[in-house]
This record gives sequence, C-alpha cells and structure tokens, in this order.
Amino acid sequence: MVKLICIVDDEEEIVQNLAAEIKEHRPEWKLMAFNSGLEAIKEIMKGQVSLVITDIAMPDMDGYELFWRIKGYDANIPVIMMTGFGYDPSHVLVRSKKEGLRDILYKPFETSKLIELIELRLNS
Repeated sequence: MVKLICIVDDEEEIVQNLAAEIKEHRPEWKLMAFNSGLEAIKEIMKGQVSLVITDIAMPDMDGYELFWRIKGYDANIPVIMMTGFGYDPSHVLVRSKKEGLRDILYKPFETSKLIELIELRLNS
C-alpha cells in the first residue's frame, strides 16, 4: 500500500523544500503539501492519509488544533510536529504531549531524522 504523507506549513518554501528532500530519499512515498491546516484537514478526512507532518505556528489553524482535529477523526494517524520555538512550559507542545503527541522536531533539523521518525511511525 502506498503511504500518503501530508506536510503542513504556512511557509510555502518550507513545504516545497521538505517535500523535495523527502522524495529524494523515499520516492515511493506519496506526499501532499499544504500551506493551510484547513486545506490539510479536508484531505485527511478523505481517509487516505497515513501520517501528518505539521508546523505549529500557522495563521488559520495552528498545529495543536490540527493535531486535535486529526485525533478526533482518527487517533491512529501519527502526527509529527515541527517548531522553530524553544521549550516553553505553556507552549502548545506541552498540551499536545499530554494528549498523545509523540514526536516533535525543532527547526532546523536533519531530513534523515525526519525520515527515521516517519518510518518508525508508519511501521508501528
């Protein structure tokens, strides 16, 4: 079965670069890029998405709300959050981790680390 991975970040350049880097290492994965959490959730609710990679800070729907909506739809879809912010005890990451978020990557990160996390979650 082909794995469908959604990448969500409001910065188009980040989404496109990340998709290109992942595709270079795993051409068999199908990637969909979104600059809006609202557009991503529409695709996710079609039922074909295997994993979601999302930024936290986005204008229309932040990563926490996207995570919350995904978990409400299908708790089995793994979510990997990306952030350029450091640790803050009141940050949405703390709330998300309490609600089941397992993976966080702090920007900048190595694509190889992301691919390892994707493979881990797709195979668990």
